[in-house]
Amino acid sequence: MWDQPSAFARRVPQLAAGAVLCLLACAVPASAQIYTWRDANGNLVLSDQRPSSDTTTRTYAVPKAPDVRATRAVAIRRWNTYEDLIAEHARIQGIRPDLVRAVVQVESAFNPFARSPKGALGLMQLMPATIRQYGVRNPFDPADNVRAGAAYLRALLDRYDGNEELALAAYNAGPGAVDKHGQSIPPYRETRNYVAQISKMTARPIEKRGNAIYKGSDTIEGREIPLYTDRKPTTGGFEVVR
Repeated sequence: MWDQPSAFARRVPQLAAGAVLCLLACAVPASAQIYTWRDANGNLVLSDQRPSSDTTTRTYAVPKAPDVRATRAVAIRRWNTYEDLIAEHARIQGIRPDLVRAVVQVESAFNPFARSPKGALGLMQLMPATIRQYGVRNPFDPADNVRAGAAYLRALLDRYDGNEELALAAYNAGPGAVDKHGQSIPPYRETRNYVAQISKMTARPIEKRGNAIYKGSDTIEGREIPLYTDRKPTTGGFEVVR
């Protein structure tokens, strides 16, 4: 019975072809047609160009799918290249790796030479002030960039008592914008989409609150009334009760 391939094994080329099809579709306009055919060796070929009678069309092997070919090179996912680097600095900073990985994905799509119109650079899109603050010598060096980006994200998490939602909002819009809006996500479409997108990419939803509970007080009709909140008060006296 061992001579018969499993159903999953028989589907591997089909699954690989589907993956390549998605990759090729992402690289061309949405209206483009994807063509498939078999070459002289029986390999499945995928292309965004209509096949011609020319049998010498150059094709490229698809990673992890030896029976599938494509008419343009298909790269292995970029994040694999930086996985160890992300894991190392996430561990050093005490941040879950999937959160750092999601930030890199959304910020630069794992392009170490990414530049934004606002001046952010590299994998984690460090702004000039952050580059200076964390002593980054070369923002396009993945190791230097991720080191500083993870350290900055750690500082923001500490600033907002472990509230990942606010830390991410501050990473995108700046802590000044978060504080200006009462330590909540600023009402900017870009920032709200940024936080929502990262939340969808992490292994578990981002934490919206830290563990601290703050006790303050207010005076109503001459009586002092205790107030409890999970948001750090920006004015007045308070104490941490948990």
